Amino acid sequence: MKKKVIGVLMCALLAVGVLGFAGCAGGNGGSGSGTGAGSDASSGATSPSGQISVYSREDGSGTRGAFIELFGIEEKDASGEKVDMTTMSASITNSTSVMMTSVSGDENGIGYISLGSMNDTVKALKIDGAEATAENVKSGDYKIARPFNIATGDNVSEVTQDFIAYIMSADGQKVIEDNGYIAVDDAAAAYTASSKSGKIVIAGSSSISPVMEKLAEAYKGLNPEVTIEVQTSDSTTGMNMASEGTCDIGMASRELKDSETSGGLVPTVIAQDGIAVIVNKNASIDELSSEQVKAIYTGEAVTWEDALA
Repeated sequence: MKKKVIGVLMCALLAVGVLGFAGCAGGNGGSGSGTGAGSDASSGATSPSGQISVYSREDGSGTRGAFIELFGIEEKDASGEKVDMTTMSASITNSTSVMMTSVSGDENGIGYISLGSMNDTVKALKIDGAEATAENVKSGDYKIARPFNIATGDNVSEVTQDFIAYIMSADGQKVIEDNGYIAVDDAAAAYTASSKSGKIVIAGSSSISPVMEKLAEAYKGLNPEVTIEVQTSDSTTGMNMASEGTCDIGMASRELKDSETSGGLVPTVIAQDGIAVIVNKNASIDELSSEQVKAIYTGEAVTWEDALA
């Protein structure tokens, strides 16, 4: 108790500038945030420590489906059925934007999003030594990647067909690349405005909807008599709506399931996209291995000390 009192008195003396210092530190292991994260005063970075805050996406999310497959978090049980082994302690977010907001506000948080949706509110980690960039996805160096699919059912309208032709044209593929995604046809022909009219309803993945909004805006600039409505939900909802005919185009940020294609849906890959593993932008951690990510998401590693050991 006497040592604590002495420490407090010393801090008070230093705080008034007797020795010209700004303050008194409480030790090398102190945390200024109350979250269990240590601080690097020279850089402003914090070292995540203590229990990991795991953030995942909802069932039906194409990003979740691709993430658990690519990292081996989805495993087969004794009967051969695929089982999602994501830890039950994970906090579930229902969109890309909610995922980013959650991780940006949590110094011990980890999550995953579409690479094309990255901004400076969070930090993307290197995985197995490869930086999460469009260039590395295209070259194959960054392997955590998946297709962006659109799907149509029966009786596709002429205006819907024309919009899909625009997406797959040189003009549409440039919009995709300009927004941080990876084009799938570098040799596509230019698009010629068709003067079509009508309404197109597009529904599904929250990962695809931002670039789909950009594609719709560019297309309507060439064909002003067309109305395009983009409804954001998740990949499974998008596929169900396309199959039921309640939307013209469904969006899925994953491969289509056999049950979806056997039900009559016709997929078209419009882009490739990486999945970025994200942490708080002030976190000092820069890289994880695939094995470490799997351990975190299956609950094998509960603390950052466990994960980084």
